[in-house]
Amino acid sequence: MGLKASLSKPFARAAMVELRTKSAQPANAQLKQLNEIVKTAEKTSFGKDHGLRDGMSIEAYQRAVPVNDYEGIKSYLERAVAGEKNVVWPGLPLYFCKTSGTTSGAKYIPITEASLSNHINAARNALLARIVGSGDASFVSGKMIFIQGSPELDKTEGGINLGRLSGIVAHHVPKYLLRNRLPSMETNCIEDWEEKLDAIVKETADQDLRLVSGIPTWVQMYIEKLLKFTGKKTVEEVFPNLSLFVHGGVSFTPYAEKFKQLIGFDIARVELYPTSEGFIAFQDKPDVEGMLLNIADGIFYEFIPMDKYTTTRPRLTIEQVELGVQYAIILTTNAGLFSYDIGDTIKFVSLEPHRIVVTGRTKHFTSAFGEHVIAEEVEAALAQAVEANGGVVSDMHLAPEVKPKKGKPYHEWLIEFESKPKDIKKFAADLNQALCDRNTYYNDLQKDGVLASAQVTALKSGSFIKAMKSKGKLGGQNKSPRLANDRSFADILLS
Repeated sequence: MGLKASLSKPFARAAMVELRTKSAQPANAQLKQLNEIVKTAEKTSFGKDHGLRDGMSIEAYQRAVPVNDYEGIKSYLERAVAGEKNVVWPGLPLYFCKTSGTTSGAKYIPITEASLSNHINAARNALLARIVGSGDASFVSGKMIFIQGSPELDKTEGGINLGRLSGIVAHHVPKYLLRNRLPSMETNCIEDWEEKLDAIVKETADQDLRLVSGIPTWVQMYIEKLLKFTGKKTVEEVFPNLSLFVHGGVSFTPYAEKFKQLIGFDIARVELYPTSEGFIAFQDKPDVEGMLLNIADGIFYEFIPMDKYTTTRPRLTIEQVELGVQYAIILTTNAGLFSYDIGDTIKFVSLEPHRIVVTGRTKHFTSAFGEHVIAEEVEAALAQAVEANGGVVSDMHLAPEVKPKKGKPYHEWLIEFESKPKDIKKFAADLNQALCDRNTYYNDLQKDGVLASAQVTALKSGSFIKAMKSKGKLGGQNKSPRLANDRSFADILLS
């Protein structure tokens, strides 16, 4: 074991003891986060407009600050983007993170000096938790590759640095990791995604790679290019010491079998839940379901049960949540976001400690007929159909066919298979039944004859990459939509 690996073990143990101590009393930890945020923000424009004051209770805060989406706070953020100080946080943000919005166009999410540590520390703690949980620190002795967006930054009209989250974080990699980190800054700055991946492959093919990190879609694309470049059949032949895959952004379930084939073995994984608004959770133990909610690091959470999301919208706190319930997750952060609805849905799989899984998006579901099918149900049904029928899925998209040329409406599953199941019709029937078993409303629509059974359309290899490229969203932090209420993305895929 190398010196760096040896030294990392006691450091990791100390960090985890500190983390567990801070999180030992969740309600107190969360109240402390809210108090610190409110106290700091009370003299900002947002704080004055909403009557924020030091020491206010959670109930008083909730009365003062409504749940916001981006449109609700856009006017404040636009002032900060223009360079006005003390709008949502004292002074000016260090960065604005530019993200894509569905109704608001581009969104500009602030990152402050206080909130930057949330992003850095949580990513670090995820790796340290892996060391403590597995007892294996060997990956720190070799190279680590992070497949991410460009670290090149622009400027807002107010002169504040502007970029993608992964690109911003790339400027703050701890010094002790810089020698291990790949690719080089020069390669990372290549704008064209496919050209960039080609350059990464050439730069990394002869390295002692131990860890790979990124959104599964784009890591898969890197691996496929790597194997083509080296002429090898599996990643294990290229990187015999590779031991860890760190990922987030989308569910790994649809990619599991494909990655096992590409890598050559079932690689150990650490799942992350980073967002532009804050680093929410990370997998803190191997082989344990869910990710540890980051409750003591600059974020105060509220949770709205999804069955009341469009009606009474109760705002629950950490001590009020229950296992297995779908919640919209609402953030108040030390970046200057207040009761901000990030659009994700989660459920708790453990309350001691609080661990969550991401189940979908509040606006990304299929409900053209009132069925309200969510991503978790779709991914589980697909995994069941694959297990029963074989086949390897590269990517998928579910869209409703409301007005078919013949027959009743139905769900169309557009699937890019690496290898197809032997009987597509049986696969589709099993897939349909698996979704019926998970969604009562969909099952009722089937029984009542409103919907025909689901249909599966097998797409050509590379369809999703071509579709994302046509939308200008190839690579980086971009993710292809799994579910939709219309045919817009489905039509692109089919074209």
